Amino acid sequence: MELGGLYSDIKDQVRALEELREKLPSPDTTEPSLIKADRPRRARQLDTDQIQQLIADYHSGATVYELGDRFGIERRTVSNILHRHGVPMRRRGLSPEQVDDAIHLYNLGWSLARVGDHLGVNHTTVLNKLRERGIPTRDTHGRPRVEAGGTR
Repeated sequence: MELGGLYSDIKDQVRALEELREKLPSPDTTEPSLIKADRPRRARQLDTDQIQQLIADYHSGATVYELGDRFGIERRTVSNILHRHGVPMRRRGLSPEQVDDAIHLYNLGWSLARVGDHLGVNHTTVLNKLRERGIPTRDTHGRPRVEAGGTR
């Protein structure tokens, strides 16, 4: 029985596939750093000198976000360290003018996260200020948010 048609002579196709396969990196040349990134990591521990530097930098005006980046830890970890050492936290809110800007940008269609990034605060800070002013918010799909027990 003789096969005919498009796939009857597959030698050229096999050769092309083999050439492509040769261009791929071999499995044993994968960078170890890429493999490690998928594994859960142990929390980074700061030594006493680093903690003292973190506290001094915070007193000098650095934000918990900046300190997290600088020391390679989460901003929540920075906050926990500061709390453990009795450091009073700064509450950086939004001025009334910034709240007005946030409302304007949000009404233009900006997300809470984008407005927060623009103003240098967390998106929940923006959300809370919008709610305080009675501004209706959107869900993640851009639809009006339905509050618990409410209707659309």
